[in-house]
Amino acid sequence: MPQNLLTCDRGQPLLLPPDLGDWLREDHLAWFVIAAIEELDLEHFYAAYRADGHGAAHEPKMMLTLLR
Repeated sequence: MPQNLLTCDRGQPLLLPPDLGDWLREDHLAWFVIAAIEELDLEHFYAAYRADGHGAAHEPKMMLTLLR
């Protein structure tokens, strides 16, 4: 099903610092939250988007991670 979602690339280099991982320790809670969200079944979130991909939205996994 085509969807026009704005993706979240946590590995994308930034201006300062070059890598988001440089800001957080390896055992930081944020990494646990990201991993936990990856394990969730978000089918109902994705079902709310138009099947034809019209319009743009932020990636539901990324938005849920921000909420947590």
